[in-house]
Amino acid sequence: MSPWKPCKRRDFIKKLRKLGFKGPYSGTRHQFIVIENHRLAIPSNAEYSMPQLRIMIREVEEILNRNINLNEWEKL
Repeated sequence: MSPWKPCKRRDFIKKLRKLGFKGPYSGTRHQFIVIENHRLAIPSNAEYSMPQLRIMIREVEEILNRNINLNEWEKL
């Protein structure tokens, strides 16, 4: 199994859409993506570093109330 890798912003948004999120929508400082009553801010970096990506995936896991492992993430 390969380690987590940095992810381009466009790819991150596509993967979240496959998980059921809608957006991105414009906010005051950042764009955001939504699912049901939850909002997730999307930083404007062109590419997310591995630590930044893991932080955002943990937020997604909390919103979805389930774990997302590396294999699932790569298949999205």
